[in-house]
Amino acid sequence: MHAYHLTQWVLFFFIYSFIGWIWESCYVSVRKHRWVNRGFLHGPLLPIYGSGALVILISTIGIRENPYLVFLVGMAAATVLEYVTGAVMERVFHVRYWDYSRQKLNVNGYICASSSLCWGFFSVLLVRVVHVPVERAVLDIPMVITDAAALTLTLVTSVDLTQSFNEAMDLKHILAQLEESKEQIRKMQEKIKAVSEEVLEAHRLRSDEIVAEYRERSEKLAETCRLRAAEIAGKSRSRKEMYLEKINEKREQRRLQLEELADRAEALMKEKLPSKLDELIGDGGRKGLAEFRANIAEELHRISSRSDRSYLHSASQLRRNPTAVSRKFADALEELKDSLDDINGFHKRETERKEQDK
Repeated sequence: MHAYHLTQWVLFFFIYSFIGWIWESCYVSVRKHRWVNRGFLHGPLLPIYGSGALVILISTIGIRENPYLVFLVGMAAATVLEYVTGAVMERVFHVRYWDYSRQKLNVNGYICASSSLCWGFFSVLLVRVVHVPVERAVLDIPMVITDAAALTLTLVTSVDLTQSFNEAMDLKHILAQLEESKEQIRKMQEKIKAVSEEVLEAHRLRSDEIVAEYRERSEKLAETCRLRAAEIAGKSRSRKEMYLEKINEKREQRRLQLEELADRAEALMKEKLPSKLDELIGDGGRKGLAEFRANIAEELHRISSRSDRSYLHSASQLRRNPTAVSRKFADALEELKDSLDDINGFHKRETERKEQDK
């Protein structure tokens, strides 16, 4: 193996990142039955493969002629890289962009035996077969062109990396907010239920009217969404428009839940309730209900403050990483993925219907 110039190493990195992107995109697309632009970045690059290739090439410099040692050393080096990269990304973004938890002999879901064996096989294939023509082609390029190409690719990828990093952070924030929102609503429901049941047991108060009104409004919202979907079923809409409609529908559902809780809290504070209410819940109880309503108002504000842009950035990351999982925000991530799956399913059915019409 030749002693390469720094910019030649940079070109190797981009070449193998591109080859890895082709492999992963085709593999995931076949599994998902639709095209998937796989990876963390927008562009056709998977840096984990480029980094893995460089690690393998560097670690096997002195044993290139021995395929068995290349297999073992390459497997070990690439496996360590995959583990560290996966652990760091999950720690930063709270999302696992690949997950081997369901594979046998896995370590924390970041690596597994089958993946490591594949790395070993790819190491031999890379060093003994693939890198031979790639090396020849890169060495034949004049250094002036090599330097210019390496600089250009580095600048373009840096811009892509910055944008993708911001999208991943938006996904992290959206997941955290959704999970917190669900937890807040759950706690509010439990609290208002406890207070309502206490008052109901002592004075036979009824909140059925409020609950019935909430259910009626929820049913109207669902019916409105169905009518809207039927009305625009024949219209051509982008995935972006459909996704935002789905997100807004979920926003309205949460808003209705919070408004129902606010109404029930207000009913408990009204003066028309039995005079002994003060004896039951006291000033502290009334103050708690007032704080409860303030928390509801704050949560409503948080729901409204989540921008469409943040949701679109999150969707962009999830489209490129459909197998992503999150231990910390599992329910919230599944909610976002379900919305995308619904849209993908709709587009698939529409495509099939148009083909049948032809």
